[in-house]
Amino acid sequence: PGSITRRYSDFEKLNRLLRKLFKSHMADITFPRKKLHKNFASDTIAGRSRAFEQYLSHLYSVPEIRCSPVFLQFFYLPDLTTGQELLRSGHYKEAMGNWSNAFHLQDKLGGRDLDNQIVTLAALTVCSQELDRLKEAQEYCERALQLLEKHDQHPFLGPLLQSNIRLCWKITKDKRQSEAWLQQLQDNGLEISNLPSLKELLIKEQFV
Repeated sequence: PGSITRRYSDFEKLNRLLRKLFKSHMADITFPRKKLHKNFASDTIAGRSRAFEQYLSHLYSVPEIRCSPVFLQFFYLPDLTTGQELLRSGHYKEAMGNWSNAFHLQDKLGGRDLDNQIVTLAALTVCSQELDRLKEAQEYCERALQLLEKHDQHPFLGPLLQSNIRLCWKITKDKRQSEAWLQQLQDNGLEISNLPSLKELLIKEQFV
């Protein structure tokens, strides 16, 4: 299961943004107050944790809020940025922890953020491959491709197909479906000889 660690100030920032974007929906949602005394006492911490769980539950109950990028990225954006930094520096094992946590949180939140889901699955593919976990890498890659079945213009599609073909070849799995899909993209004008690798795309990705 995914987990999040946030400071009180992070929740304050989220609350301000949501009240600005969803004024009417936020009118009846109470933000937990910060106690000035006994701030680090165990009962204060436990109470605050329960208060924020209730606060997030209220936010999630409003469809317009729970589907908004501001709300969704509050949960997993720090994992994406940290995972990217670790991937850039070649610390693939450490990066897996952040990307995996982001993946579980995205899944728990209903998979409403396609672009970041694809980035996360692509990163899990690259990290798994670098760690010589080829079967796992191919499974992540295939899951990303399933999400892109109706998105032929997505910039990650070509590199994901190329990666999947190579991974399927290495683990002796049928790669003809990916080859046919890549050929179709090429017939439609995609220049596959100059496509960046998944790792190159991930290194250059900019998170908002």
